[in-house]
Amino acid sequence: MHFKKLFFIICLCCFGVARAAEDTKIVSPDGRLVVELNTGKGRLAWSVSRQGKPVYAEDGISITIGKQVLDGAKAPRSIRQRTVKQTITPVVPLKFGIIEDDYTEATIDYGSFRLLLRVMNNAVAHRFVTDIKGVVEVKNEQFTIHPAEGFNGHLQICRSFVTSHEESYQHKSLADWQKEGSMATVPALFSAADDTQLLIGESDVDDYPKMFLKASPDGITTAFPKSPVEWEPRGDRGETITKEGDFIARTQGRRAFPWRFVVVTDSKGIIEQTVPLQLARRNVLKDTRWIRPGKFSWEWWNGGTPFGPDVDFKAGCNYETYCYFADFAANYGIEYILLDEGWAKSTRDPFTGNDNLRLHDLIRYCNSKGVKIVLWLPWLTAYQHFDTLFKTYAEWGIPAVKIDFMDHADQWMVNFYKRVTAEAAKYHIMVDWHGSFTPAGLEQEYPNLMSYEGVLGLEQMGGCRPENTVYLPFIRNAVGPADFTPGAMNNMQPEQYHSSRPNSASVGTRVFQMALYVVLESGVQMLADNPTRYYQNDDCTRFIASVPTTWDETRALEAKAGEYVVVAKRKSNKWFIGGITNGTPRDFQLRLDFLSAGQHRLTAFRDGLNADYQAMHYNKSEQTVTNATTLSVHMSKNGGWAAVVE
Repeated sequence: MHFKKLFFIICLCCFGVARAAEDTKIVSPDGRLVVELNTGKGRLAWSVSRQGKPVYAEDGISITIGKQVLDGAKAPRSIRQRTVKQTITPVVPLKFGIIEDDYTEATIDYGSFRLLLRVMNNAVAHRFVTDIKGVVEVKNEQFTIHPAEGFNGHLQICRSFVTSHEESYQHKSLADWQKEGSMATVPALFSAADDTQLLIGESDVDDYPKMFLKASPDGITTAFPKSPVEWEPRGDRGETITKEGDFIARTQGRRAFPWRFVVVTDSKGIIEQTVPLQLARRNVLKDTRWIRPGKFSWEWWNGGTPFGPDVDFKAGCNYETYCYFADFAANYGIEYILLDEGWAKSTRDPFTGNDNLRLHDLIRYCNSKGVKIVLWLPWLTAYQHFDTLFKTYAEWGIPAVKIDFMDHADQWMVNFYKRVTAEAAKYHIMVDWHGSFTPAGLEQEYPNLMSYEGVLGLEQMGGCRPENTVYLPFIRNAVGPADFTPGAMNNMQPEQYHSSRPNSASVGTRVFQMALYVVLESGVQMLADNPTRYYQNDDCTRFIASVPTTWDETRALEAKAGEYVVVAKRKSNKWFIGGITNGTPRDFQLRLDFLSAGQHRLTAFRDGLNADYQAMHYNKSEQTVTNATTLSVHMSKNGGWAAVVE
């Protein structure tokens, strides 16, 4: 596939009205990204270059509303540019406490619609804005991206629009993807040999379906699920769509449609970028003091069967077991315990605990320990008890819910996410979505949405491998929080892996698991393993429990998409450093020049000499460091490195 470069001239005005010419140049505030916009010859298209080098072109940009195709076939009435420089303060800061939001934006006015084209220092985004009276039916929305020669894709291929977004990444050229004819979820990453990265995604998806991608004859284009007209429940946690409309959305005609973006940067830049957040709606909640990110002790992955010398009860989904989990959480300062499937007498009844649970006694016991209970339930149960669910849970003192098994991304389901999250916010309840699609901005509008799954996480046991996990900071986590559920204390290299609940295990080294708490981003972080195993590995557990879930600053120290990442994150005056690698051992020289002046104490966990075979082998060390220190860091295959500097 050959890159179709377009040649343009610089726009005449930076502020005000540019002549409705065929060619306009839009430049990012720092001058590194240049978009050459073409609106002549019955087309709306642009090409993008980074530091003078072409990286991709985009054309075929249209939205079909009813029988009308809005595509820029006619010359625009005007093209206006403006520059914006502002700051954003996230309620739940996963990378930075304060985000600089600088961009140049062109408004391309066609009369019946406008197209906003925003050029940021590290991304290009566009969205349609329409002004049509009443309710309209959107039949389709399209664009085609043509990457420059040499880009290869890292794609989450799905068989249909019904997906939990938990497929492993596949790596293929555009030509191979075209031959395959498959569909992929967003976000999707395309990498070039010179470390130029293109991350394709979306933000501010509201009253609209989620976007998917397909390979077109010469590029990458869009696909959307049709809007369901009729559906019926399937069991206790799903539905079967029995009739679809011939449209992807029925929505208001006066509105702004979702942002479509391409982040253009390198591997380190992918780690540090905040583009999806910058494009999202701002927080609508007046009081957010009750939103408390934190860690959860979770029983499902480990089978809920502690086996220490102090266990003198029959383990299971019962009062005694969860009291034990609460004691463990209190001992390590963990804020929440999660009661997953099995706590309720019936998955269809979200109000009645099983006979052995003594739910309200358990809530009182946990409160006495300073630990809060989080309840799991299927989305269909939440839907069927919507009017009373959150009011009741608030009366019980439940601060958060985990809602599971949506597996759809059509307009109705997108609206259901918002409806539930907004209703939960009324009662000061946080939400963790599982069996979900990937973030698309709702978590910024309603920051009580703490995390989404939509990721191949540790839940998949042996199917969760470092060679896939190492892509997550560059793809999945690059667009928002991911509930990966790390924390395994039973660790094996892939050649030795064999486990099942209750003796669950992870692929990769012990320190790989520990480093994930620094590397991955989520407003809620699970401790997935058994309290007994955590007690047996007290120094590892104390480190994990000490890692924050929100951050003031993030710095990528070393990164190559899909191979390795080392990141430093600051909370107040402490820095945490986490690094992971794939099946190739790595050695790094890490400069600590980001530290403040003076001496600091560094406590580090590193892969042991035998970690390439016995993955649980690690060493702990302490040393005094300054901002002039350079650390020699070694990671075993499928290994990691983790440290705190204070």
